[in-house]
Amino acid sequence: MFGERHDLPHEFPNFAELIAELRAQDPKFAAMHDEYEALDEEILKIEQNVEPVSDQYAEELKFRRVHLKDRLYDALRHHVAQPKG
Repeated sequence: MFGERHDLPHEFPNFAELIAELRAQDPKFAAMHDEYEALDEEILKIEQNVEPVSDQYAEELKFRRVHLKDRLYDALRHHVAQPKG
């Protein structure tokens, strides 16, 4: 939705606990998550007209956010698919 946060626990509620666990234990996942959150925050400000920018720049940010969200989702799915122990 327009003007709405897209934080990962909201986007992937079934993975909320795993997201918190991986943020604490996996530096690569944590870095991707932090980048995603920063992009989401910047896009929210743009959509709320707090930071006016060109449409092209806004679309580039949204593209980066979607790409990053796909990578994070893949990491979550991969972690769930790995056998424990």
